[in-house]
Amino acid sequence: MSQADKPRRSRGTRAAGQGAEGFSEVERAAMRERARELKASKDREQGEREVLEKIAELIEPDRSLALRLHELVKECAPELAPRTWYGMPAYARDGKIVCFFQPAQKFKTRYATLGFNDAAHLDEGQMWPTAYALTALGPTEEERIRELLRRAVG
Repeated sequence: MSQADKPRRSRGTRAAGQGAEGFSEVERAAMRERARELKASKDREQGEREVLEKIAELIEPDRSLALRLHELVKECAPELAPRTWYGMPAYARDGKIVCFFQPAQKFKTRYATLGFNDAAHLDEGQMWPTAYALTALGPTEEERIRELLRRAVG
């Protein structure tokens, strides 16, 4: 085999001084969590267990909000598979995250967030919301979430 025929090895493009040490501990933890999630089985029951475990780790009011959202997703969009995404409860179709719950405690914000990724079919013209702040869930908010979930999987 001539030199030209040999496969070339890819070299990293890391600049001097860059590397894993350039990330904060929170960022490294999120990357480790994401790597674990990617390696995890795509088994629906395992995903359900992991989501419920993450919800159980939350403090109030995040725990109650996440649990109620989990119930709403199961009710309105049973085709979505529960799984964790960057350590947060999320719901996927064909391996793509459609929606997720971001607890307020995770990023020390004043409200939790129900977010939708581009796999959700929520398009309305040329601009539409993809995240919703949550502080409490009453009948009005639950009905709006049901509507969003139906559209997201529609």
